[in-house]
Amino acid sequence: MIISTHQTLEDREKAAESCSLELKISIPIIIDNMKDEVEKACAGWPDRIYIVDKKGKIAYAGGPGPRGFKPKEAEKALGKLIEDNDS
Repeated sequence: MIISTHQTLEDREKAAESCSLELKISIPIIIDNMKDEVEKACAGWPDRIYIVDKKGKIAYAGGPGPRGFKPKEAEKALGKLIEDNDS
């Protein structure tokens, strides 16, 4: 799948939808605005995992990769978030 550089927010929405369908992703996908404010605030490069709760608050922020890339730690944080929401 080739995705061109986004020129508009609509371009980003279409790309996210295409990725979701192609990769069979069943969880919500969040896209950044055209000023890339989330990307700049969270410094998601290189390799970083963020978990965002239902209210839009960051529930888990992994460290920058590759040493800060800890999928098991993120999985545990996600499990706790799900458990807390079920109570």
